Amino acid sequence: MDWRRVSVLSGIVMAMLVSAMDTTIINTTMPTIAEELGQFHLYAWTFASYMIFTTVLAPIAGRLSDMYGRKKVLLAGLVLFLLGSLLCGAAQSMVQLVLFRAVQGIGAGIMNPFPAIIAGDLFSVEKRGRIQALFTAMWGLSGVIAPLLGSLFVEYWTWRWIFFVNIPICIVSILLLLPYREVYQPRPAAIDYAGTVLFTAGVSLLLMTTVVESGIALYAAGGLALLALFVQWERRHASPLLPLNLFRNRQVTWINVNGFLANAALFGASTYLPYYLQDQGWSIFMSGVAMLGMTGGWMIASVPAGRWILNYGYRPLIVLGNLLQVVSAAMFLLLGTFNDFWFVLILSFPLGIAFGMLSTVSIIGVQQLVAPDQKGVSTSLQMFARNIGTTFGVTLMGAMLAKAPEVAEGFRWMFLYGTAGSLVSLATAFLIRGGRPAREVNAGA
Repeated sequence: MDWRRVSVLSGIVMAMLVSAMDTTIINTTMPTIAEELGQFHLYAWTFASYMIFTTVLAPIAGRLSDMYGRKKVLLAGLVLFLLGSLLCGAAQSMVQLVLFRAVQGIGAGIMNPFPAIIAGDLFSVEKRGRIQALFTAMWGLSGVIAPLLGSLFVEYWTWRWIFFVNIPICIVSILLLLPYREVYQPRPAAIDYAGTVLFTAGVSLLLMTTVVESGIALYAAGGLALLALFVQWERRHASPLLPLNLFRNRQVTWINVNGFLANAALFGASTYLPYYLQDQGWSIFMSGVAMLGMTGGWMIASVPAGRWILNYGYRPLIVLGNLLQVVSAAMFLLLGTFNDFWFVLILSFPLGIAFGMLSTVSIIGVQQLVAPDQKGVSTSLQMFARNIGTTFGVTLMGAMLAKAPEVAEGFRWMFLYGTAGSLVSLATAFLIRGGRPAREVNAGA
């Protein structure tokens, strides 16, 4: 691996680390921030503004990268994230913090698809699983260190440094990405501004149904109406934001459907399991450590995934991943029967294997099953489908926990739902067609 690839990978890893940390570091510090800034009724919107734009911007960023190149779009995302972090750290009110978190979310939404997109450009199928495992490690690392770092800043310094710490990391990431030489040759086209507005507004309204307390039906109806207009507009546009012929590719469509359903069924469990352990008396740190089982399983499945795809094809591996997810969800119904910490640590390992296999195989699949000028948007659409699934899954699970008479009962409801949802996801895995990708050796960067 030459120095340019090392530099690019290092830059991407650092960009991933700051983006992943900002999804969790604010969890432990938000009560302190709200106490200082006031306007507690805006508490949830500091999370929602970030989440909405992070989710919506991913497919838009993928399409722009196909049109104008990976490097320019990724660097633009990093600069926006840096600016958003600076503004968040300087916020003087909750209204400002909500708005500045939206700027951060725009930057993160642009950045997030690029590790998978650039890995698809630079590395062969066989090597791509190892690279995905490295990226997964960053998410696992952030899940452990972010709450600790946030607690340290609040206790010994100021909460503002949970945002300011991103600035030097972003600068180093930008410098490391400067040597990146495009392998993919972009195909410039006119930007679909109207389509971008319709898509962003429609998805944002749908996502707002997960955070608002009233008018949910109105938000949902408005979101669906705007997305219907978006589809009609895209059919007539010469350079659509989301090429609709992607949805005529049955393999890619079913892989995306499966990604949505698998994440909606069970991925949200990783959000709430630390809460369960803390409710049972375990510390914030130990509840984070317990989730390392999932990270370890994810990495172990990701490393050989590229080789497995060449040997077995997409469908058998996606079926196996879904089957493991069903078994894991059913086993979690025994939560509370054994030592909680060790039970979660051990059982989250096969769940990590399931999601590691599904994530890596699906990303490689949607990249290999489309033309080169659609690889960016196809990759980001897969991530979008998974993110949307996770958002709605987390919302449903949160509602179950809130309505349950006690925490343990809420988790039993949650994993009954997870088991049923995973069975539906498994059924869709059998609808995926497509053979094995050809062996390839990608050019260096």
